[in-house]
Amino acid sequence: MDVFWGPGFIVVGVFYLAASNGTAGPRAWLVFGLTTLWAARLALHLGLRNIGAAEDFRYRSWREQSGRSFWWISLFKIFLLQAVVLWIVSSPLLLAHSENARRELALFDVIGVAVFFFGLAWEVLADLQLERFKRDPNTTGRILNTGLWGLSRHPNYFGEAVLWWGLGLLAAPAAGWMAAIGPAMITFLLMKVSGVAMLDAALVERRPGYDEYIRSTPAFFPRFPMKSS
Repeated sequence: MDVFWGPGFIVVGVFYLAASNGTAGPRAWLVFGLTTLWAARLALHLGLRNIGAAEDFRYRSWREQSGRSFWWISLFKIFLLQAVVLWIVSSPLLLAHSENARRELALFDVIGVAVFFFGLAWEVLADLQLERFKRDPNTTGRILNTGLWGLSRHPNYFGEAVLWWGLGLLAAPAAGWMAAIGPAMITFLLMKVSGVAMLDAALVERRPGYDEYIRSTPAFFPRFPMKSS
């Protein structure tokens, strides 16, 4: 399911473009293009990471809890739930098709694009640092607390939230406050539901020293070290 999370946004975007009957403006195409870039990169990253790997501990836990009923419980708890979440989070893709969105792009849109690429670069760099750490045999059993992972415990989640706020900014001139719905939802989920909260609880039990890492490093928003005078 995680591998198809990103491509799901591409499917939604293609549907909106097809339904527009050729009326999609530059804003709609820009938001779709940026979303596709993020989604394709994430799907490739997760796909390569999951080759030969065991089932995600969250899904495995739900499977064990549900027993033989997992086949239908997962339909609602995993697939339909994530489909609804995907639809809400992808709201900038829809809002970019509104009547007001068809006006020319302006300086404010440059800010949105800059925020998107900052978040994307942050997420990609965090993923690369983690993969390199995992491949190093000398780091077995250790905790990555350098690079971006020394600024926050989940820099990849922070980057993902930021890029969605960038997409929200692109939709804001056309939709106002409604453009914040999708970014706000993904930020809340990453911080309080399926991201930081769930992973921290599991890693405290599985990784020695992780409780100290929690005490010394912010969960989500980076904290840059103060320079000594």
